[in-house]
Amino acid sequence: MAIAVIMPKQGQSVESCIITTLHKKKGDIVKKGEILFSYETDKASFEEESPVDGTVLVSFYGEGDEVPVLENMMIIGEPGEDISALSTPAPAQIIEDAVPSADATVAAPDKVMAAVETQTTTSENRFISPRAKKLAEKNAIPVSQLDGTGPNGRIVEKDVMTRLVDRPKMTPLAKMVALEEGVQPEIAGTGLAGRTRAADLVAPVNPVYGVDYEDKKLSNMRKLIAKSMHASLQNSAQLTHHLGADARRILELRKKAKTAQQEGRIAANITLNDMVCYAVINALKKFPEVNTHFLGDTKRYFHKVHLGLAVDTERGLMVPALRNADDLSIVGLSNQLKELATACRSGSVNPDMLAAEAATFTVSNLGNYGVEIFTPVINLPQSAILGVNTILPRPKDLGDGVYAFVPHIGLSLTYDHRSLDGGEATRFLKQIATEIETMEIQF
Repeated sequence: MAIAVIMPKQGQSVESCIITTLHKKKGDIVKKGEILFSYETDKASFEEESPVDGTVLVSFYGEGDEVPVLENMMIIGEPGEDISALSTPAPAQIIEDAVPSADATVAAPDKVMAAVETQTTTSENRFISPRAKKLAEKNAIPVSQLDGTGPNGRIVEKDVMTRLVDRPKMTPLAKMVALEEGVQPEIAGTGLAGRTRAADLVAPVNPVYGVDYEDKKLSNMRKLIAKSMHASLQNSAQLTHHLGADARRILELRKKAKTAQQEGRIAANITLNDMVCYAVINALKKFPEVNTHFLGDTKRYFHKVHLGLAVDTERGLMVPALRNADDLSIVGLSNQLKELATACRSGSVNPDMLAAEAATFTVSNLGNYGVEIFTPVINLPQSAILGVNTILPRPKDLGDGVYAFVPHIGLSLTYDHRSLDGGEATRFLKQIATEIETMEIQF
């Protein structure tokens, strides 16, 4: 006896699934327990096994198709078997809840419809017949949105069916949400054959304020950033370690650098961020495991440090790479980092320098905004990224039982655990702190 294999429902919020691989196609002989097809939701991937021995008589969908849950996916049986009772109509032929079309209803004699309505109407509701009420509730149509054409303006079944013809088709979950929240689909949805999914439903308009939102298309830059961030978190094993470094030394050097610039002894406005980047470069030289790209089956070790610097611009976040940063003095590093940032903000930066592959390690500084701690996202295929936080006073043992509040700069290292072990990442982060605390620069 032929049986239908349906698309399973994986979770309450899942309305449809995407077929990723068809392992068995029409005409294939299958054994019980063999994989028929693979599919995925927005959260996970699954495989469906054959419940019986037999032959695949029909496969209603192909690879890449979006299939509503609980829909017939395949029919398994014996060749030549009658499967007409199990066949699924094409999406365009599906009629919402098997409700007769409005045209067919209108074509019925008015006297017959009136008789039916009169027989089924009770004193329970003066304005809508029981049949119309049941149909409206079943299809999540608010009674307030219906115009009655029955006696004395009563809402009859014909009024509900007319509304169904004009409304886009909806998935079962969308109907449930529509009924609970009082929202209705405005246009064809993103589901199969244009069906409205729960995510497509439009929020009701506030009667006092009207439409209180505005939809704007994302810029190409925003789309690229979103795609990159999502891919980074989805395709790597990211973990963040946080550490504070004594900032007294670099604060002292910052004062000296400012004085040296004012006196004309150096041609650069060396900032605290420049010093942190200088410390990072020195630490990377001592930890070659971090100055790498993780490429899945291989790991690429770089002999030079190509430093990426996160730059906030009006068009969005950009991360240009400063090639061969380890060849530069603190003055040269400061000047070239500023040139890169200016090029990004003016839109004149070399696009090749914005590729994640162009840098071997990235620094993102939010300290100027007062951020005390954050988790930066890695620019894959880089193995790690350093987040620089604001400077805060913290208690420190100065020796001989003397404690004092000392300025500390926060450091947040996010690393790809596939590329680096926790111990290696911790030692590298500690090395950055040591480089900051013991920095020696001559001005």
